[in-house]
Amino acid sequence: MLKCNESPPGQLLLAIRQFNCRDWYECHETIEGLWLGETGEMKDFLQGTLQISVAMLHWQNGNHGGAVSLLAGGVNYLKRVPDVCLWVDVPALIASAERVRTALLELGQERMEMLDPGLIPEIKTVSLP
Repeated sequence: MLKCNESPPGQLLLAIRQFNCRDWYECHETIEGLWLGETGEMKDFLQGTLQISVAMLHWQNGNHGGAVSLLAGGVNYLKRVPDVCLWVDVPALIASAERVRTALLELGQERMEMLDPGLIPEIKTVSLP
């Protein structure tokens, strides 16, 4: 069982790289392997991150409703965990997911491909003392 105040396992570091390289399907697969068997805040952290990754995959594939819905769901899970979990800057991920969701709602299904590339979320890590 992982704990938020621990160093991230290699699989999570891989998932972060996959997410930040926009390999959202692979990120989803990697996180799903970590998520199985977890409970509590760790399950919420992994579920939230996984949902944001899948949301971005939906956006990439033109599924507006799926992207908007999973961005909201991912944020709701992440709001249940500490600000730093396995070195991840959780508030930054929440904020970026909320910005993307707002932009997608404004663009609508017809113009969703016009999403500003600068809004595409990245998972940021924090340096610990």
